[in-house]
Amino acid sequence: MRIDSARALRLYARMRFSLIVLVWFVAARLGRADVPAELAAALQQFRSDVPRGWSFTQTTSAEGKSTVERSDATRPEFERWTLLQKDGRPPTPDETRAYAVGRSRRSRGGTAPKLAEQLDLSEIERVADDNQRAMFRCRLKPAENGDQTATYLRAIVVVHKPTHTIESIELRSTGPFSPTFGVKITELSTLMTYSLPSAEIPSLPQKVATSVRGTAFWFKSLDAGLLVVFSDYASDVKKNRPAGK
Repeated sequence: MRIDSARALRLYARMRFSLIVLVWFVAARLGRADVPAELAAALQQFRSDVPRGWSFTQTTSAEGKSTVERSDATRPEFERWTLLQKDGRPPTPDETRAYAVGRSRRSRGGTAPKLAEQLDLSEIERVADDNQRAMFRCRLKPAENGDQTATYLRAIVVVHKPTHTIESIELRSTGPFSPTFGVKITELSTLMTYSLPSAEIPSLPQKVATSVRGTAFWFKSLDAGLLVVFSDYASDVKKNRPAGK
């Protein structure tokens, strides 16, 4: 059978197109990671900050200094925060005024980092699993342009299966790295823990503990630790309170 050149070119073009489509389909299937069901369910309802309508006390400790603050959800947005203690004592009037001015400039809601969106779900490793909890490990996507740290971190996520809740997220460095010129980080970790929900109380932040080890310009130590503890939660969402309270 004789095939003219024009017909041969058309046949070749169709075969080439079909091959491209097939290669794309296979690559897409291989590159797509199926997110484990328990992790997907937990991420849908996860939030890293305190939900609206909840008052709480926040205690921050670092390098021998501490502050105790109270966020009152019943007050206007720029008046919610009050400095209760500074370095273990009541604040002075000047410290209270300086605190109020500083807080009024940064009290807008919605500024908490969207940690769940930084989790790279294209490659997920199941580290541990039992009837109550599952542990997963994955990479992090850069938070913003110029982020040089996410590449060197891995996230370890613990999911409480019965409540579909994220109990903790730990960000841990995989080894020494240099995020910028003259700075070398030998170890970096941040552990965020959350309470388990009940019928009336959602999952709420409990602690954030950060530890850094490293040097700047080969002689200045960057070793430091930061601990933030959330406590004394109170809900202002009356519809969620039991009758008569």
